[in-house]
Amino acid sequence: MVKLNKIYTRTGDDGSTGLVDGSRLSKADLRVQAYGDVDETNAVIGLVRLYIKDTDLDAMLSRIQNDLFDLGADLATPLPSEGEDDSEYALRMVAEQSNRLEEELDKLNDDLEPLNSFVLPGGMKSAAYLHQARTVCRRAERNCVALMHDVAVNTHAVTYLNRLSDFLFVAARWCNDKGREDVKWVPGANR
Repeated sequence: MVKLNKIYTRTGDDGSTGLVDGSRLSKADLRVQAYGDVDETNAVIGLVRLYIKDTDLDAMLSRIQNDLFDLGADLATPLPSEGEDDSEYALRMVAEQSNRLEEELDKLNDDLEPLNSFVLPGGMKSAAYLHQARTVCRRAERNCVALMHDVAVNTHAVTYLNRLSDFLFVAARWCNDKGREDVKWVPGANR
């Protein structure tokens, strides 16, 4: 259970931050960038939800926001050394979360016409913000992959981010009147 009585602690005034296991590292560390990007993705999805009228899509986005907190907790908790068990205090992403995203993505995608052009970010406000969330999510994914080159990272976390960016793209198209209001890319249109 999380309990926050005091928001400022002054422990980060030196440019460091604490991880779930109690270790400290620089706020400029790639791990902090990765879970910061996850947090930013979550914030943009919160903004998107102000413009979502469909209760089913809003419920999907609500579940995603909760998953993103799980993902941030996962990234903020270094994986244990081989032979160690961290299940007592660690919250880890699991395959079922990505599987649910795939099912919900397929449900939205069934309503869309096949793409015949790349889509520019835009259209309805909800779609434009979903595209923004998608690009931030891709940055989070890139930082997680880069982090994997230095330390062990839960592979389900990276899978989830990859699937989420796909979901956000499809959801943006779905919000654009099921793709009819998509802004299509016209190659070389302004030459």
